[in-house]
Amino acid sequence: MINRIFYILLFGALFIIPNLSEAQQKNLSVKLVDEKTAEPIIGAHYTYNNQLGISDKSGLISFTLEDSGKLNLSHISYGNWSLDANELKSVISEGVIYRAEEAYSLQPITVIAIHDKIEEKETVNLDYKDKLSHDAGAVLNQTPVISSIRKSGSYGFDPVLRGFKYDQLNVVIDGAQCAVAACPNRMDPPTSQVAPNMMENVEIFKGPHSLRYGSSFGGTINFVPTAPRFSTQNDVYGRLSGSTESNGGIFRSEGLIGYSGEYYDLGIFGSLSKGSDYNDGDDNEVASAFQRASFGLNLGVKLSKNQHIGLSATRNIAEDVDFPALPMDLISDKTTLVNLTHTVDIQKQNLKSWKTTIYGTFVDHLMNNYRKILDPRMVNAKTDAETFSYGGRTESNWLFSRGRLFTGIDLRVEKADGIRTREFVMGPNMGKILQDNVWNGGQISKTGIFGEYHHLFSAFKMIFSGRLEYNNATATDLNEKFELRNSDTDITEVNPSISIGGLKNINEKITIGLWLGRAQRSAGLTERYINSFPVGIDPYDMLGNPSLNPEINNQLDLTLNYKSSSTILDIGLFVSILNDYISSSIDTSLSPTMPSSPGVRRFQNIDDALMTGFEISWAQGITDNLQHLLTVAYTYGKDRVKNDPLPEIAPLDLRYKLMGSYFNGKLKPEVSLRHVLKQSRISNIFGESKTPSFSLVDLSIRYQYNRVVGAALGVQNLLDGVYYEHLSRSVKGTSDAIFAPGRNIYFSLIIDVM
Repeated sequence: MINRIFYILLFGALFIIPNLSEAQQKNLSVKLVDEKTAEPIIGAHYTYNNQLGISDKSGLISFTLEDSGKLNLSHISYGNWSLDANELKSVISEGVIYRAEEAYSLQPITVIAIHDKIEEKETVNLDYKDKLSHDAGAVLNQTPVISSIRKSGSYGFDPVLRGFKYDQLNVVIDGAQCAVAACPNRMDPPTSQVAPNMMENVEIFKGPHSLRYGSSFGGTINFVPTAPRFSTQNDVYGRLSGSTESNGGIFRSEGLIGYSGEYYDLGIFGSLSKGSDYNDGDDNEVASAFQRASFGLNLGVKLSKNQHIGLSATRNIAEDVDFPALPMDLISDKTTLVNLTHTVDIQKQNLKSWKTTIYGTFVDHLMNNYRKILDPRMVNAKTDAETFSYGGRTESNWLFSRGRLFTGIDLRVEKADGIRTREFVMGPNMGKILQDNVWNGGQISKTGIFGEYHHLFSAFKMIFSGRLEYNNATATDLNEKFELRNSDTDITEVNPSISIGGLKNINEKITIGLWLGRAQRSAGLTERYINSFPVGIDPYDMLGNPSLNPEINNQLDLTLNYKSSSTILDIGLFVSILNDYISSSIDTSLSPTMPSSPGVRRFQNIDDALMTGFEISWAQGITDNLQHLLTVAYTYGKDRVKNDPLPEIAPLDLRYKLMGSYFNGKLKPEVSLRHVLKQSRISNIFGESKTPSFSLVDLSIRYQYNRVVGAALGVQNLLDGVYYEHLSRSVKGTSDAIFAPGRNIYFSLIIDVM
């Protein structure tokens, strides 16, 4: 391959040399400029008939205008694009070619844009409903690639991506900040601590192929916050939205007010949501009350022309949330997130920028069973738990003539503490009060060094990504019984991860990609240190195992993309061979701590497991005012040692949307159809039940009265269907899953002066 490229370049050079004198006589120059930042695009390759070259440090390209032919341009961060003869004459008269950055289009990734963006070619748009959402986990469910484990009807949706879940997914804010669930049952998963109305977009990296933001074992979900909006003149901006829903009496509101200038930008935001029990399609009441508030600020300050700092602080408060699938309800969850970022645009010959972030997240969680209807009531129980995570990352961005390099180091420390108090009100232990150590004071520190290199060859693009992580886990408050069952509780491991992949343009419309990755992940806090709590899919107590081997994901992804003027088709296939997969098995030698538990499961490794599946997305413009979108996702999982399906794998999910835009975009109707197949591949070992298929129809219409005021009206589950998701847990003490809401009518009002 190298020899072939060499001869092609040599032949091209010999072909061009005789024409140099003529080209120099009629040379024209055009500047390549970033559409968003107005900075020059350096190192872009171009070919024009027999002419070729690279844009210089000012973004200039030079060529001789000919009667016909296309100007073909390519850049590692801006993709490939072409200008025909007429377009070329137009840009020559202006002297500028604008292009938006497309760095992330190289990888198997879905981008969910929360705020309206100018460039929509590779995004799945979220709308006003998502800004009002109180749970970012629910926001992720708009794509069939992600399902959610649900233990409540309205709160704490825990994402599952291609069958990977919990610590197998790397969930971060701005590539760095994370949150650790304080509840052993994950009432408060990391996604529940994200304020959706302050996010610009959500990047979903599928598989172990992007290792910049942490140990991406099954994938990374990166919530990208809104960037500072510095302005040449002092400017006041804001947004206020509200909605009401008929089923569950849900009220939502969110707002933002900001003040910006040339050197500063201060935004203060808040949201408040509250709901009561809703009715399913059979008019049965489902316990789903919740209250959620979030408020905070984003501050950006320019220190100089080429560097700025950003400070964000968020306070989340959840109260009185019903969790019918769990032995307790959430009484209060108070979380503080603080993030400080420094960014400098260096723009040296190769080193272009440097970004450093430090953060801290603190969760204080209280839950109890006082409101549960128990007959008989044997025990009053409550758990007071807290977690913290802190750390930082620093990353440099290098640009070369045909490549871009990201490299840096990061640190993440996570710790969990908690006490469960049990007061016996009946039985032989009546009057006794016992306290259980929830987490053993488990603490994990991860120090990583990472690099990601993008290289543009003449015929294809490649990405090399690698991470080396030092992982230390220890118990700072060790329970005696736990120590007897686990002789070694202080573990140190080194985890290497690597990925290589690339894209090849078959022609102007078709691109194929192939990605190979190997990621290694050490066990998380729950897997190592949970102290006999029923935190799994079944009611068994779960006991941590600090001596678990790191699990390994060997994954292959194949992607196919077709683009024309009116159609975009994306197909993704993946296969994951999993070694030392972390699961659990029943240990009959152990006794549970709660009488309601049938026994104890202990975390263990499975030598060999498999996950495979596909995703398809097809978007097409039918007319100038009408477009439709079809998406489908499916995952197959198997424990190849016990010859049993892996648990908690969602069935095939198919979705179709028909969207219109009329009266210059002021009126936007939408029809959504969703069909989910029956899930008959269930794990008998974990006591899963088969899930019936279901179909849904949603309708909505939005009207933008003017630039500032808009309103929306919609109906969810129009046919009032009775259904539940496969990943919904069963109501405690029954075999009935948490049924989803029946017909729900909502109305939203949006006032936006951004």
